Amino acid sequence: MNFPLSAIVVMGVAGCGKSSIGAAIAARSGGRLVEGDAFHPASNIAKMSAGIPLDDDDRAGWLVRLGEELQAIIKAGERPILTCSALKRRYRETLRQAVPELGFVFLELTPQEAEKRVLARPGHFMPASLIDSQFAALESPLGEPLTLALDATRPIEILAETVHDWLKPCGERPLARTA
Repeated sequence: MNFPLSAIVVMGVAGCGKSSIGAAIAARSGGRLVEGDAFHPASNIAKMSAGIPLDDDDRAGWLVRLGEELQAIIKAGERPILTCSALKRRYRETLRQAVPELGFVFLELTPQEAEKRVLARPGHFMPASLIDSQFAALESPLGEPLTLALDATRPIEILAETVHDWLKPCGERPLARTA
């Protein structure tokens, strides 16, 4: 298909469903799923596992590395679907510098629902104790270009279909909306 966006970032706080929805989007659109968490350095994982929130310095190199990965996948002729919290505008700008035609799918969720979901996923390095820090750091991308906001409590298949429709060629739909 002829999509106008080079890559997609599925973003939001811990527990919003980035991995599940990213996988569904990749399957539906023929993109290549890239799990942003897999690119965290060991020091970031250790910090989060200990219940210590990451700061801007912790995320800086990680975001640059994710941008490089997006570029490499695009160069290989594929469309990356990246899962990444991308909580702050400056984080999203770092990714946009790497890939100017980058779309963001923002999965909106309440703190209560995020905590419930994080508590239900045993074995993940991100503890529920960090949910508040995620919401404190979150700068909504609403109003930013090439951004689609979705209610993360909707069924995965519906969300993937909504993103698929959003990815249609430019003349067929707007590039910024909330669903």
